[in-house]
Amino acid sequence: MITSVLFDMGGTLEDIYVDEASEREAVEKLQAMLAGWGLDPKVGYDQLKARVDAGWVRYGQFRDARDVELKPIPIWRDYVLADFAFPAEKLEPHCEQIAHMWEVTHYHRALRPRVGEMLAGLKSLGLKLGVVSNTAAMYQVFDILEEYGIRDYFQDVTLSSVTGIRKPCPDIFQVAMRQLRSTPGESVYVGDTVSRDIIGSKRAGFAVAIQIGSQLTREKDKGIRREFEPDYMVEDIYEVYPVVKKLLEGR
Repeated sequence: MITSVLFDMGGTLEDIYVDEASEREAVEKLQAMLAGWGLDPKVGYDQLKARVDAGWVRYGQFRDARDVELKPIPIWRDYVLADFAFPAEKLEPHCEQIAHMWEVTHYHRALRPRVGEMLAGLKSLGLKLGVVSNTAAMYQVFDILEEYGIRDYFQDVTLSSVTGIRKPCPDIFQVAMRQLRSTPGESVYVGDTVSRDIIGSKRAGFAVAIQIGSQLTREKDKGIRREFEPDYMVEDIYEVYPVVKKLLEGR
């Protein structure tokens, strides 16, 4: 019996992608923010971007090898902006603001069509709904769910930045289960990647995993060992509602 449906955020509930324009805008905003706080990197745009990119690579290597997520302060202080040796007392109070800006600027984001209709359908079936998302900001996912007007559909939002655990580690899914007071064997997870969403939820024991492709799917799933495959694949996020409805009806 299915009682709960949980969703990934970026690439699933929302379309998300990066291009040259969004990368430039993020670095230019970072440059302006640092200057406003009296933190001068003493380099131009190209050098700042190169060092920030290298910092993200270093952090990604640390993070992905352990399936962990640090808080914004150590991410930006110890990895992304580490080369600049900014005084900690000047940088640290602004790290969450930087993290939030980066998440909503470096990535183009837009709510997928018919998400609200799909969520309303699932709610009408008496299901509990949740979000499990990897993010390097503390509050950005909560804020953007509010902006999209869909926050009230979810009884739980579990974030890697809060738990310190990243998908595909099954522990982050188990945290969500306890917060929803559900069990994996009665839960469905919907995500856009096999590497994080399908493998992670299946390792955690979820009954059903549904995949929807995104513009980041191929990049994130490149070269992975496909330990699990999705039980269903959908092209339109609204399709999750009839799939789950059929599961409840035993078809």
